[in-house]
Amino acid sequence: MPVTETFTVEGHIVDSLILAKILDLILETGADYRLGDVQIGRTASDTSRAVIEVTAADDDVLARLAEVLQVHGANPTEQADAELEVADLDGVLPTGFHSTTNLDTEVRLRGRWWPVANPEMDCGLRVVDDEDGPPAVATVPMHRVRAGDRIVVGTKGVRVQAPDVPRGVSQFEFMNSEVSSEKPKTLLAAQLADRVRASRDRGERVLAVCGPAVVHTGGAPEVARLVRGGWIDVLFAGNGFATHDIESNVLGTSLGVSVSSGAGTEGGHSNHLRIINEVRRHGSIAAAVESGFIPSGVMFECVRRGVPFVLGGSIRDDGPLPDTMTDVVAAADRMRELVDGVGVALMLATTLHAIATGNVLPGRVDTWCVDINQAVVTKLADRGSHQAHGVVTDVGPFLRELADALGA
Repeated sequence: MPVTETFTVEGHIVDSLILAKILDLILETGADYRLGDVQIGRTASDTSRAVIEVTAADDDVLARLAEVLQVHGANPTEQADAELEVADLDGVLPTGFHSTTNLDTEVRLRGRWWPVANPEMDCGLRVVDDEDGPPAVATVPMHRVRAGDRIVVGTKGVRVQAPDVPRGVSQFEFMNSEVSSEKPKTLLAAQLADRVRASRDRGERVLAVCGPAVVHTGGAPEVARLVRGGWIDVLFAGNGFATHDIESNVLGTSLGVSVSSGAGTEGGHSNHLRIINEVRRHGSIAAAVESGFIPSGVMFECVRRGVPFVLGGSIRDDGPLPDTMTDVVAAADRMRELVDGVGVALMLATTLHAIATGNVLPGRVDTWCVDINQAVVTKLADRGSHQAHGVVTDVGPFLRELADALGA
C-alpha cells in the first residue's frame, strides 16, 4: 500500500544542485514526489528551502529512501523525539540503528534539538542522558559500542545539514568541475594557500595525508618545509611514506633510486629494508632522530616540532617501522583523536589513506586531494567525502608552489 511522508531540505541547495540530486534519487527508487513550499534565496548568501512530499510503494521502501535522502540533508518534516534502544552486546549496535553521515547532525530529545559532537560517517549515535543536565550525543564506531549504551534507531528525530559549496562559486563556471586536469595549478596553489591561512587564523589545524609518491616525485622536502614553517599540524601516512622519506634523507635514494640524479644505485633495492632495520634498532623514529641517524626530512621535522603522526600499517608493509600501527582499528581510533579541530585536510598522492581519512573527517573540513590520477578524488566522493576538491597534477611541483605561496 502506498505511503507518504514529507521532507524538508534547507541550505544552498540550488546552486550546489543538491535539490536536483534529491529529486533524482526519489525517482530512481520508483517513488514519486510533489514539491510543496519552495523558497529560493535571492542573493549568494541567502539560503533556500524546499518541502517535498514523497510517495513510496510501502514503508520499507520509504524507510530506505529516507536514509538515502538524509545523506543530502533532506530530513523528515515531522518533528518527533528520536527513538533509542539499548545495546545488548559489546561491539554490536541495535538492529535498525541510525547510520550516520559526515554532515553536521542534530538529534531531537526532550522536545529539543541537540548537536552531535563529532560528525563522522558510518557510525551509530550514542546518547548519554542522566536527566540532571543536557543530553550528550556523539557518533560511536561499532567496535566502541558497549552493552547498555543507548543508541538512536531509525531516522525520526535526526536531522542533518545539507552539504554546502563555497560562496561565490557557481557549478556552471568554465572549468569549475570538482576534478579537472585543465585548471591553472599556480592559481590553485595560491587559492589553497589562502584557505590554509584563513583556517589557521580561525584557530584550526592543518592535516596532511601523504603517500609514498610524495617522496618519489620530489615533494617530500616541500612537505618538510611546510612542517618546519608551522603550516602542518598533523600527519597521517603509511609505513611506505615514512620509510622512503627516511631512506631519501639517510641514503639519498627512494626505493633505491637516487633522488638527485634519478638513476638506480647498486644494491639499492634493499635500501628501504636496511633503513627499517636500523630504525627498529633505535626503537622508534624519534630515537633515531635524537641519535642523529635521521638528519632531516618530514619525519625529522615532525619529531623536532612535536607534530603528531599516525602511520597506519597494511599487510604489504616491510618491517614494519616500529612506529607503524599494525592494528588498523587502533590506528583509525588514533586518527579520530587527532582530527578534532582540523580545518583543512591535504590528501597528497594517496588513495587508501585518503579514503580512510575521509571516513573519519566531518564534512565541513575543507578537503583537497592532489593526485596525478583524477579517479582518487572521485573515489573519495563516491565513499561520502563530497567536500573533496580535486587537483589533478604531479604532487611534487604543486607542493613546491604551495610552500612558496605560504612562504615556508
